[in-house]
Amino acid sequence: MLATASPQLRFLARTAHEAGAIVMRHYQAGTEARKKTDHSPVTDADEEAERFILRALNREYPGVAVVAEEEVAAGRIPTVGSRFFLVDPLDGTKEFIGRNGEFTVNIAEIQNGIAVRGVVYAPAKNRLFAGETPGQAYEIATEVVGPPDLNRLRTISVRNAPDDGLIAVASRSHRDKKTDEYLAHYPVKDFITAGSSLKFCLVAAGEADIYPRHGRTMEWDTAAGHAVLVAAGGTVTQLDGSPFVYGKATEEFANPFFVARGS
Repeated sequence: MLATASPQLRFLARTAHEAGAIVMRHYQAGTEARKKTDHSPVTDADEEAERFILRALNREYPGVAVVAEEEVAAGRIPTVGSRFFLVDPLDGTKEFIGRNGEFTVNIAEIQNGIAVRGVVYAPAKNRLFAGETPGQAYEIATEVVGPPDLNRLRTISVRNAPDDGLIAVASRSHRDKKTDEYLAHYPVKDFITAGSSLKFCLVAAGEADIYPRHGRTMEWDTAAGHAVLVAAGGTVTQLDGSPFVYGKATEEFANPFFVARGS
């Protein structure tokens, strides 16, 4: 049901979907990866999709700052206030280059340090997730061609922890020994590997139970998935249980380590 989804969330969903169509055009045609100054990869798909999202947000929300991955990489870092947006036009560039389909378009709205609204679109998987707090989380199966039928959004929620053990989701590209040591303290019966913000969304949809992350992430990597998971009834905290917040300009928008959980 879409009845409780706000017009703002619908706008973000449409914007992410259109950006996903741009990403898929490059994915199908093939594109060369280049190295940024931090040695991470970037493609024409990242840059074109980000330009589209920035134009859309600036039209809809003039004067509201947008912190976007490629803009920051180019040194264009806005001053953020109590409300701003975080954008990763192609989260999982390594997955995009590796052609496994596990990449997403991420758009999140931040208010007073909290990810209150977010959309995660995985165009190669035909899965679009959206959520807002307070409110509900949604998923829709949608093709890249043509606008998404947002009347087909269905609600999703985290599941109760199973008695026979948890399913943990880990990064396909960045799983490490510390993550395995952390999960050794939980009754994990199985692992799922996934790229990009899909990891948050698998927990939000009740397909997994826990996602810890010890590696480096940036705010635009996590905010949209964070918003979806919290709207679905889950949590994202630092490893010690303290709040996981956004707008950390003095840290150049880098995140601390965190754990995302279902019920």
